Amino acid sequence: MNLPSFIARRYFFSRKKRSFISWLSTLSMLGVGVGTMALVVVLSVFNGMEELNREIFKTFEADMTVLPKEGKRFKASAALINKLREVDGVQLLTSVAQDNALARYANGTTVIKLKGVDDSYLKRKQLDSSMLEGRMLLNRDGVNYAIVAEGVRHDLGISPIDILTPLEVLYPQGDKSFNVLNPDAFNRESLTVSGVFFIESRYDNFVLAPLDVARTLFGYISDDVTSLEIQLKPGTNEEIAKQALQEAAGNELNVQSRDDLNTDLYRTIRIEKFLVALALSFIILVASVNIFFSLSMLVIEKKADIQILYALGATRGMVRRIFLIEGALIAVLGAVTGLILGIVICLAQEKYGFIGMGTVSSIIDAYPVKLDTSDIAMTGILVILITVLTSWLPAQRAARM
Repeated sequence: MNLPSFIARRYFFSRKKRSFISWLSTLSMLGVGVGTMALVVVLSVFNGMEELNREIFKTFEADMTVLPKEGKRFKASAALINKLREVDGVQLLTSVAQDNALARYANGTTVIKLKGVDDSYLKRKQLDSSMLEGRMLLNRDGVNYAIVAEGVRHDLGISPIDILTPLEVLYPQGDKSFNVLNPDAFNRESLTVSGVFFIESRYDNFVLAPLDVARTLFGYISDDVTSLEIQLKPGTNEEIAKQALQEAAGNELNVQSRDDLNTDLYRTIRIEKFLVALALSFIILVASVNIFFSLSMLVIEKKADIQILYALGATRGMVRRIFLIEGALIAVLGAVTGLILGIVICLAQEKYGFIGMGTVSSIIDAYPVKLDTSDIAMTGILVILITVLTSWLPAQRAARM
């Protein structure tokens, strides 16, 4: 029998009357439990937000994007495109010409981000689930079409049903001085709106158009692109594919994954997650201070018992372990309760979504959550460390008595 564990359990579970010290121990356990539960839930919400953003980006952006290291465009020769297509794991490759432009529709005018894409873009079928009205169509029977974001439709009052009113896109000519009053200072292209899509606000100014139209508008020569978007086959290892694509692209081009393109947002989410976790850790620390006080008072209350133990031959190490185990029992029971409650709340939120976002314009109805075993393990380790810190001094005091 482990005597220190037995005595610690007797002190914790077998009290004949509920004294102030026992109530303080219970309060300490509840404080640790609530703090642990809150930490698990909040960390899971941040994980859910990060995963939600990944799903949003996956709706519009490619798995890999080839960009120039200098400037905003480069020459995508047939040899380069074929070399990239031969990389293991590549499913589709889309040539893209993208830049800001001015759009007119009827009496409305707005600044847009025109994205010219080739026919392979529609084969990716990324926007199929995001279409609000119309259809995915860029070119048919010699007619050029545009797919506009909901923000552009709202700003210009566009109706895909109205095929008689064109969407006019204007772009400044590079070889002429810019003058908004000079109609010859702009390249112009007219498009028929075929559909409207909505993902979220960061994509609300996009207009998709045929690649040749965008090249003509921007004054690009043949094979000029701003990027090459690559869709990988399902199950492809992204890191291995990225390295292979970088070797094929050469030193003048840079291959970036979807996460690389949005690294600032992910970094912001992780910093916020760390700061919130730090704040909740201090709350758990404050709750664990009650363990310090309850153990200190227990040492005073059990002074006679400690003297008897020494008289029976107990060592300082044994007495110290008794009160360390007592503090561990309080913290572990609180932590386990908090972890279980936190996991249950997250699983219930993930399945039923009973806590809503509270905004009508949100793209989701409820807060996203995602449980991560590393967060749960980190929370458990954190509680153990805090318990050791708060229990050591009372246990040491008991050992010196």
